[in-house]
Amino acid sequence: MQPNSSELGAHQAGHGLSLTLLTRTPAGATGGSAVPETSGEVRVPILSSGPWESCRGGASSRRSRTSSRTSSHSHSHSHGGGHQHSHSEPSEADPADADLESGEPSTSFLELRYLFRWVQKSLPFIIILCAKVVIQHALGLAVGVGLFTTFLYVNKNIQTQVFLQDRRSKIECVWLLLFLASSTLLLYYTFLTETLYYCLIFLNPAVEPLGFWEVLWAVGITNFTLKFLIMGFKCLILLLPSNLVTYRAQGRWYMLTEEVGQVYQAVVPTPLWFHYLVIYQKVDGNTGLTLGVLLALVYFILKLLGLYGQWASFQKIVRIFLSGEHMGAAATRSQCCEAGDICPICQAEYRDPRALLCQHIFCDECIALWFNREKMCPLCRTAITDKVHMWRDGATSPYLQIY
Repeated sequence: MQPNSSELGAHQAGHGLSLTLLTRTPAGATGGSAVPETSGEVRVPILSSGPWESCRGGASSRRSRTSSRTSSHSHSHSHGGGHQHSHSEPSEADPADADLESGEPSTSFLELRYLFRWVQKSLPFIIILCAKVVIQHALGLAVGVGLFTTFLYVNKNIQTQVFLQDRRSKIECVWLLLFLASSTLLLYYTFLTETLYYCLIFLNPAVEPLGFWEVLWAVGITNFTLKFLIMGFKCLILLLPSNLVTYRAQGRWYMLTEEVGQVYQAVVPTPLWFHYLVIYQKVDGNTGLTLGVLLALVYFILKLLGLYGQWASFQKIVRIFLSGEHMGAAATRSQCCEAGDICPICQAEYRDPRALLCQHIFCDECIALWFNREKMCPLCRTAITDKVHMWRDGATSPYLQIY
């Protein structure tokens, strides 16, 4: 029995094409019994998106027709006729989930990897540039390293000599003083033609052209020179006998010297930066000069604000220097006997003993040195004061005032 040609056809609706296939079961398949013929109908949708895909659609239709015959034959035995089966494509997975499942790195990781590759490829060129800069500024870099190491060496030794008090070495103090003086003289003699010492008295050095790096270099050398002068004055204080200037009074002198030096270091760079901001811009014409004047005014305002804050600190230091305040009250003889007549800090007999709020007794000089850096009792850790007076131990600030 031949299938009806009207039942085997292609039905086109809109942009889709469905293919209906008829199958029949042979009569002899059931062992010769008379079983009515049944037909199975399977519809296979074939989607087409336009004329461009018509060629591909023909090939895909033939493949679908072949697979449909096999599947429809098997379905006809199990389900009978009249059932339609549609085969749909599985939905595409979420792109984000696909990236996670595939284990691909994130965008930030990729950027870091590209940056690392760029640095790796550019490393030889970077090394060449650094070597050129070092060779070109070898003298300036050597001077900077020498000044910094000299400062660290002298500053550490001065603090050690201050801590030793009676056991300090005057020979060591003289050596530090001579070392600072020779280093300063050698520096200015090396750059004698540049007249860098003019910067100490608010004058511009003979450096032409006075560009940014030249100003920065001159300011740095001047700042280190002022630190050397301050440390040299502290060495002179160390050389004074204790019966002329007590150790407590020496601490106040160290504090005042350091505060005055910091104010002077903040003022000294002003003429150099004014010259750079205003005079150096003349080559750009009126526009550059106007811009330079505006920048100089902003710099001047910022400098005044900074000096105002330093002036308040300077006034406080002067009041402390003149008042000569003591920590705690004078201890009686009975209190010293109960404490064993031995200072816990210096392990010697009390000298001008002072009793703190916690009733622990120390030498006036010893406890004054302790409270240069601490706020609590060295024995029971009770808070005694809410402020710390810096620089009484002879230390010098390592901060560079470059502006």
